[in-house]
Amino acid sequence: MKAVIVCVSVSHGNTRRIAEAMAQPLAAPVVEPEELDPAELADHDLVGFGSGVFTGRLHPRLREFVRALPPAQQPCRAFVFATSGLPEPGFRPFTRPLTRLLQPKGFEAAGSFTARGHDTWLPFKLVGGINKHRPDARDLAAARAFATGLLARPGSGS
Repeated sequence: MKAVIVCVSVSHGNTRRIAEAMAQPLAAPVVEPEELDPAELADHDLVGFGSGVFTGRLHPRLREFVRALPPAQQPCRAFVFATSGLPEPGFRPFTRPLTRLLQPKGFEAAGSFTARGHDTWLPFKLVGGINKHRPDARDLAAARAFATGLLARPGSGS
């Protein structure tokens, strides 16, 4: 199975660390949206899309990258992941809007993953931020386990 992870990590490297943990079992490179020609995604069986959460939404660079994707020529599985300082509200998952953008492009939803991360967004900056040691070893292990689970799911080519 050929996989790639498209990641935008701009503040503290939280999302990049989660992406790299997921990349290990998938043997996938982690790239920024600007480092990948959207046409190259057709060569992959599984694509991960992730970023930190900014005012309740994934990063605009990632959203714009997905909006600009051409429709897939063949079905491709995709997963979406995010890191955030605050817990994800159950009524409005951070990953849902991007998953919905991917579906008309021909991507099949393979799952989503979220983890807490160090956050210094105002007003948290005033106290040095929240979740200073996150993602931690447990978060990274959970990210690896999530990615390993993707290998065992139908359509994974395993």
